Amino acid sequence: MSSWVVNRKGQPQYRRHFLTDNSVFHVERCMTVMQSGTQMVKLKAGSKGLVRLFYLDEHRSCIRWKPSRKSEKAKITIDSLYKVTEGGQSDIFHRHADGSFDPSCCFTVYHGNHMESLDLVTSNAEEARTWITGLRYLMAGISDEDSLAKRQRTHDQWMKQTFEEADKNGDGLLNIDEIYQLLHKLNVNLPRRKVKQMFQEADTDDQQGTLTYDEFAVFYKMMSMRRDLFLLLMAYSDRKDHLTAEELTHFLRNEQKMPNVTSEYAAEIIDKFEVSDENKQRGVMGIEGFTSFMRSPTCDIFNPLHHEVNQDMDQPLCNYFIASSHNTYLTGDQLLSHSKTDMYAWVLQSGCRCVEVDCWDGPDGEPMVQHGYTLTSKITFKSVVETINKYAFINNQYPVILSIENHCSIQQQKKIAEYLRDIFGDKLDVGNFLNRDSKTLPSPHSLQGKILIKGKRLPAYLSADAEEGEVSDDDSADEIEEDFKLKSSNNGNGHHQVESHIRKKLDSLLKESQIGDKEDTDSFSIRALLRATHQGLQKNLRQSSKGVLKKSQSRSFITTLKQKRHSKSRLSCQSTENEDDVQEKSPKEAAGQFNRGGRKRKTMKLSRDLSNVVVFTNSVASQECLNEGTPGDVLSFSETRAQSLVNHRTEQFLAFNQKQLSRIYPSAYRIDSSNFNPQFYWNVGCQLVALNYQTEGRMMQLNRAKFMVNGGIGYVLKPPPMCKGTFNPFSDDPLPAYPKKQLILKIISGQQLPKPPDSMLGDRGEIIDPFVEVEIIGLPVDCCKEQTRVVDDNGFNPVWEETLSFTLHMAEVALVRFLVWDHDPIGRDFIGQRTVAFSSLMPGYRHVYLEGLTEASIFVHVSVHDVYGKWSPLVLNPSFTIMHFLGTNKSNQLRGIRGFFNRSSKSSVDSNSSGLRKRSISDHLLRRTSAEDQVLSAKDGRRANEEGGSSRSLSYLTIRKAASQDREERVDQKKKEAHESLSSLDPLSSTDLSRCR
Repeated sequence: MSSWVVNRKGQPQYRRHFLTDNSVFHVERCMTVMQSGTQMVKLKAGSKGLVRLFYLDEHRSCIRWKPSRKSEKAKITIDSLYKVTEGGQSDIFHRHADGSFDPSCCFTVYHGNHMESLDLVTSNAEEARTWITGLRYLMAGISDEDSLAKRQRTHDQWMKQTFEEADKNGDGLLNIDEIYQLLHKLNVNLPRRKVKQMFQEADTDDQQGTLTYDEFAVFYKMMSMRRDLFLLLMAYSDRKDHLTAEELTHFLRNEQKMPNVTSEYAAEIIDKFEVSDENKQRGVMGIEGFTSFMRSPTCDIFNPLHHEVNQDMDQPLCNYFIASSHNTYLTGDQLLSHSKTDMYAWVLQSGCRCVEVDCWDGPDGEPMVQHGYTLTSKITFKSVVETINKYAFINNQYPVILSIENHCSIQQQKKIAEYLRDIFGDKLDVGNFLNRDSKTLPSPHSLQGKILIKGKRLPAYLSADAEEGEVSDDDSADEIEEDFKLKSSNNGNGHHQVESHIRKKLDSLLKESQIGDKEDTDSFSIRALLRATHQGLQKNLRQSSKGVLKKSQSRSFITTLKQKRHSKSRLSCQSTENEDDVQEKSPKEAAGQFNRGGRKRKTMKLSRDLSNVVVFTNSVASQECLNEGTPGDVLSFSETRAQSLVNHRTEQFLAFNQKQLSRIYPSAYRIDSSNFNPQFYWNVGCQLVALNYQTEGRMMQLNRAKFMVNGGIGYVLKPPPMCKGTFNPFSDDPLPAYPKKQLILKIISGQQLPKPPDSMLGDRGEIIDPFVEVEIIGLPVDCCKEQTRVVDDNGFNPVWEETLSFTLHMAEVALVRFLVWDHDPIGRDFIGQRTVAFSSLMPGYRHVYLEGLTEASIFVHVSVHDVYGKWSPLVLNPSFTIMHFLGTNKSNQLRGIRGFFNRSSKSSVDSNSSGLRKRSISDHLLRRTSAEDQVLSAKDGRRANEEGGSSRSLSYLTIRKAASQDREERVDQKKKEAHESLSSLDPLSSTDLSRCR
């Protein structure tokens, strides 16, 4: 008997192993109906709806509809589906009057990172049931796939869709002109005679001059033959065109650093990936099988063991970075966007373990969740708690922290406490931990399945029978302050005018920021936002005497923004100077003092009921203390306040984070819901660094990479120096007693790199000129960037063959960011990125798949070495002495191996075009000479240290001279061999040789 269950992603899953013949028939009938198409009404905000034909494409990979102005882009991929709900449950349905639609004919498809909803109404209940069943079945099948099966499926779908899009006349065949257009779209720059030759070889049927899909697949394989992988295979097969199991074992042990691999395991790999039956019978792997293996998840750069929990989860909570969300309920900006309970479901299942709930008084005694004093929509507190309860522990049992921002009256506070107790039940029960040592927080493991309420607690000096009391309200600064508040008016027309104008201005500014924010972390201009908002408000207010804001209010709003923006650094400095005086007073005395801005501290009434649900995470005002307090006290800081503490009281902040939790939230100026750089606060051990999950971009990519290290469960163990002891993260040598790590990345080639997403001409644009930039994000001393040269007119299979080297002082907190750019005479265009934590890098030959792109990748070789001693850069850096021999100036020498490639770590494509010059064959050979000399250089250094003895009597200059003399002869010999080799090669063959090395 068939049944639906909830899988680990929280999605309904059809248990297909229980399918009867009738069930199979039913599901296939659903697929047939969906592929034939169904006319449905697509509801939109503020309109009656649009009648469209919705259908499932023939590959069962996406939902499409027509007619649509978006043409080919009018689709939603099955991979992006989050859930399918029955009935009119979404916000769009709620905006229509009750009874407008039959609930049995309504359903909603949630998809994408921002939980967009596709709200549909069918003509009868049977059609709705067919689509709901079919979509849930497809979603369940995808969630069941292993990584290899999913990789193969997405590749097959990409191939079929590529063929269909290239088939302009829709006859199911591709002629030579359609192939030329497709190659231009794929950034392939091949001579036409070469394309015709491959076309003719693939065209084997009776219908000459066109390619069927199967013939196109053959053509594509011929075109995408990997010379770099073929040379690698030949290197380990004694120049044969295949690998035996023993040779593959040698490759895995030697290059991929898998010392325990056996010949039996290699034989299994051959059987799994080899495509030729003849080769399988012989027990060998040809180039197609080897390519398939190297492009599989097995050879991804990310450590597959890190897809699961792999860290110690029994340490106190303060020893972990905890994935945290800010304004979790919002789907966009902080002025006009919608609030949705689905956002809680999405972030919780994506690994977030700390969510925020802003509570305000609502009608009929029901507390609401919203962003106060803005035009964002409202949702009920009860629906939020029900959603959290449903999704908190579906695929992740580690504790969830509920950060309550309380702005409610006593009566509605009691309602909040009642909902928390009734809905969460025993998930709130952490009483067993109260008897433990009060000097430490419990561990994530011990709190599995528990929800911790982060909120205010009544002071201990109040009598136990007091039903309410006053507490500080100063740490609610993430809400818009008094002078920022937008006051609504009773004039609906004026309200609509201002809302409409603000929305248009904000939308244009957000588009501008998204373009600039491809990699520029400070691209969003507060000044531009202020100017646009000020002009817009003034214009609307002149047109309407009864606008949403009075003129005096709007003038105050803008003036205050300007004043606060210019004075916030001054206030931060004042707070740093004055806070010590405040901390000398007891908490009770401090409650009546002035806050850091010189104003009377705000207080609020708190009910005993709500106070009692707060146990381990008691919110205290950030200005009250940094030295004292119990482990259960959580301090919250805005990013500007936290930045001041990091800059002026680094060691004290680090010490605080070793025993208590701190939460950092975005500035109130970020009304576009942009994000700050979380690494800055991770560097001092801050645990709850809250980001706007709804805003995709660089910062969320860093956040995802950070928490993927430990199975994506939202808890990552901090490095030991951050948990105990002291160190200065801003020092040039923060951990002198610890060995450093030297990361050597050989950027070999790229595969199927698309045109930039913001390309003005789209697929018709020029073939790209790609280059790769690698950025290290970690402690300040480790942060740097390096880049390869530019390869002209080739995005399909560019070859760089360049080596980049980085030295990391605290590798445990470092993130490695691979970026691919298209070089342009006036700048550069972003193509794609992948960010991986250093500790998750796999050694050897690896593919780096760009995030969000189906086929695009770069092929690299990764090696990591420990570096010891004061002069260790010399010992493991042969480029120093080579550059000395070549007569480079001292400043380039001191840059080490990065200087060897004549690229400043601070240079960019925009400012230094010389760093992008094309490399000659001599450059490649000299670069190869450097790589070969590296091992000999290390031996030279170790021998010099041994001769010097423990007293290190051998001087730095003596080491350099000894290493240099030995290498001078080798460099001369290599240069001589290179010259002889080049003189014997014709221009074509030498160019091909340099590209494939």
